[in-house]
Amino acid sequence: MDPVILTIIIVAAVVAAIFLIWAVGVYNGLVQLRHNIDKAWQNIDVLLLQRYEELPPLVEACMAYMEHEKELLESVTQLRTGYTQAKERAEKVSIENQLADKMTNLGHAWESYPDLKASQNFLQIQSRVSEIANQIADRREFFNDSVNTYNIRIKTLPDMIVAKLLNYHKEDMLQVPDEKREDRPLGF
Repeated sequence: MDPVILTIIIVAAVVAAIFLIWAVGVYNGLVQLRHNIDKAWQNIDVLLLQRYEELPPLVEACMAYMEHEKELLESVTQLRTGYTQAKERAEKVSIENQLADKMTNLGHAWESYPDLKASQNFLQIQSRVSEIANQIADRREFFNDSVNTYNIRIKTLPDMIVAKLLNYHKEDMLQVPDEKREDRPLGF
């Protein structure tokens, strides 16, 4: 065999092997990122479900005192129901972002009801919801960090090539409501 052809074949085989190793590495990295997002979401989902189980007694305790906030309380209940019925993570993320906003509004609203704030039942439920909210906040950070890393990887070269072949799309982050960005105490 001609040495030039043999050299071309060897170089082509080496280039193909390097490309294959690179593609496998990128693929494995993207799969790992997707699994990190799924794991982070499952950790949040468990806590959200716990919080949603606490919402009916919280709403019930509030309703006895907060006659003027009926629409807000009903909205919280509807979002809770929507979350438990949602199938896709994107839909759950959207509902959670809306509920976080409503819970902020609810926290501000119950500040105006001293009798409610003195109710032992309300205080116990509020404490539990607050505890869960703190745990959710910790897990939100990890989830958003995982989503951010994934979104950067699928939009940058050379990973973008493999991501497009795998039909990987941008993931949504959990958002912080504008009201929570203000520097003021909340009721939960």
